[in-house]
Amino acid sequence: MAKFKIKAFDNLSLDSIEEDSEFIPLLSSEDEEEIHKEGIPNQLPILPLRNSVLFPGVVIPITAGRDASIQLVKDANKGDKIIGVVAQKNEKVDDPELADLHEVGTVAKILKLLKMPDGNTTVILQGTKRFKVGALVKKEPYLVAESLVFEEDRSAIKDKEFKAIIDSVREKALEIIHLNPALPTEASFAIKNIDSKTFLLNFISSNMELDANEKQELLNEPNLKERALLTLRKMDAELQRLELKQDIQSKTRTDMDKQQREYFLHQQLKTIQEELGEVSYHEEIEEMKKKAKSKKWSKEASERFHKELARLQRMNPQVAEYSMQRSYLDLLLELPWNEYSKDNFDLKRAQRILDRDHSGMEKVKDRVIEHLAVLKLKGDMKSPILCLYGPPGVGKTSLGHSIAEALNRKYIRMSLGGLRDEAEIRGHRKTYIGALPGRILQSIKKAGTSNPVFILDEIDKLGNSHQGDPSSAMLEVLDPEQNGSFYDNYLEMGYDLSKVLFIATANNIYDVPWALRDRMELIQLTGYTLQEKVEIARKHLLPKQLKEHGLEANAIKLGTKELELVIDEYTRESGVRNLEKRLAKLVRYAAKSKAMDETYEVDLSESKIKELLGVTHLGVDKYEKTEVAGVVTGLSWSVNGGDIMYIESIISKGSGMTITGNLGTVMKESATIALEYIKAHAKTFGIEPKVIDKYKVHIHVPEGATPKDGPSAGIALLTSLVSVFTQRKVKSHIAMTGEITLRGKVLPIGGVKEKILAAKRANIKEIIMSEENRKDVEDIKPIYVKGLKFHYITDMKDVIEIAVLPQKVKHPINFDLTDEKK
Repeated sequence: MAKFKIKAFDNLSLDSIEEDSEFIPLLSSEDEEEIHKEGIPNQLPILPLRNSVLFPGVVIPITAGRDASIQLVKDANKGDKIIGVVAQKNEKVDDPELADLHEVGTVAKILKLLKMPDGNTTVILQGTKRFKVGALVKKEPYLVAESLVFEEDRSAIKDKEFKAIIDSVREKALEIIHLNPALPTEASFAIKNIDSKTFLLNFISSNMELDANEKQELLNEPNLKERALLTLRKMDAELQRLELKQDIQSKTRTDMDKQQREYFLHQQLKTIQEELGEVSYHEEIEEMKKKAKSKKWSKEASERFHKELARLQRMNPQVAEYSMQRSYLDLLLELPWNEYSKDNFDLKRAQRILDRDHSGMEKVKDRVIEHLAVLKLKGDMKSPILCLYGPPGVGKTSLGHSIAEALNRKYIRMSLGGLRDEAEIRGHRKTYIGALPGRILQSIKKAGTSNPVFILDEIDKLGNSHQGDPSSAMLEVLDPEQNGSFYDNYLEMGYDLSKVLFIATANNIYDVPWALRDRMELIQLTGYTLQEKVEIARKHLLPKQLKEHGLEANAIKLGTKELELVIDEYTRESGVRNLEKRLAKLVRYAAKSKAMDETYEVDLSESKIKELLGVTHLGVDKYEKTEVAGVVTGLSWSVNGGDIMYIESIISKGSGMTITGNLGTVMKESATIALEYIKAHAKTFGIEPKVIDKYKVHIHVPEGATPKDGPSAGIALLTSLVSVFTQRKVKSHIAMTGEITLRGKVLPIGGVKEKILAAKRANIKEIIMSEENRKDVEDIKPIYVKGLKFHYITDMKDVIEIAVLPQKVKHPINFDLTDEKK
């Protein structure tokens, strides 16, 4: 074989290789043809390779590690330097036998044997031609086997198609070298200068990033054209992999460049903030982490916080979303997850506090004490949802303060009057700019505990609009079975409200949607009696006003009679709100006098009170005795409490019935029922039927400017009509209330206590009402009904027997019942 001076060394850099060493780095077509014509020895010592494949014409360095391999290369180097190089089927086999080797290998020539500084033996080999491994000749000290000729099909070497394939292989190889940073640019020069087509395939196959099995597949292929196509396919796959890798690296590099730029800017911003004495966002995040460690939140809340905190850390602090995310995390930290105030289970103390601050209201007080008693025994329970309803000023809202103090809990009040947006309850989604949690969670955050006393004031005045129905959103809040995981749109997770003691207040319970009423425990608060108002004014209102105006407790004095004067002539209410305003005016008189160093009347007389409060604009509800037929005293109820009203009836020639006084539909229907019942039972009531036919009835209920409605005036309307048709007197100092039917039955009504209080204020002595209202009267303290006589009836005829006297009124109407002549 001809020898050639070395021109390149296939990426080898060995200090021990001399410059004039004789290697064959690249083969020309003539060199390859000469090698192809050479024969091979009949027997060859076999050098197994673990993870490499030697191709013909290619020069590679091999480090001999096995003792047998070292002995082999040394013996061969002393002889003809020709060996057989064969790849192992399994690289993990340390002492391979012939069966562990592939059938096809490469005849190689030892170009150089080197002793490396680390003691290892490295041999430089150059492949010459393929061969087949034959029978084993000997096993020791190394494998020696027969060598068989490997028949190659080289018929396509001058084919145009083969030439085109080789051109494609060359182009692909140049592209791969360009994309692969691990390959030196000098490799492109070598590819361009290889003339031999078969050596080009071998050179590329040897240097491609393929595993040993794939390279062995290329070595095994006898057909030159098929080998070229197989090489091209593997190069295509390699090129696609490199292009994808470069694309990923390019994208990653762009992202990294941007992140690095932002990082340096953030570091500069941090330094500037520290110089200005401001808190950097890194310190804020660390502070949040520190707070989070002391929170008693649930696993779900903890996971959500750390997830959102990690998201915040990835954000640029200058973007708008950063502040939104920060606000959300602040809410998570500030909410009192699983933080509860300790209840005071001293029931007697709680009772003293409730009695101290509020007169009456036994039902509410008993319910609070019952709840506290169960908590004391059981240790844990869902809080009740109470609804206190009644007229204004009776202490529904202020009662919440006393309950909170009695239970030793925080107090929250939320006004629902006029609320029209559902988001006020459930909050907005945090993706919106300016989004906030609902007022429920905001109040809980402000309280700092998850079991406060929560007053939902004026729940009957909730509205609705195109923005949603707040009352529907309240269903979840006020349902003990659902509020254990109340969902707020801003928080985006459940919050436990089951330990919150919700107390709703309302004036008119019928304005509260029925679904809400069904979820609450309804407790009615009725109006105060005159005696109760006097006590409240003396014990609470007057001392409070004196303190608020900076006066001593004895700066002004009011006796029982003086207080009754203020209550009777200057207030008309079930509660005490207006009474407090009048007392405040009297206290201001004392404050002004004292500030100006003037003498003033400490013990206020009735005349002085009238001078200070001025002329009363309220008519006193007093009974007015009348001798006129058809005038009856009824009892009414409104959100302001009870009241008396007069029903007046007169008759004139004509027919039909006229109703005036700003009456509602229900009250007009009651008048119609009363008239029709009288027509059907005229004889029973001693009424001549012709009177009803020939005379027109006019019913009027003063005051005309005040709207009036409801069924409770039914028996009063009946009594008025019977009196006017019979011209008989109505019993004095008697009032009545009750609904009527066409069957003649008297049905029960509501607002009994308020109506009784109104009757007492008006100096009424007797009251007629339905038998079914007896239980309501018996439920009232005896002191409130003292001096009143009650008539409980079931039939409309009984009303007439009690209320209408046999005597005629003065100057009765003489009915003209003669038929007119045609």
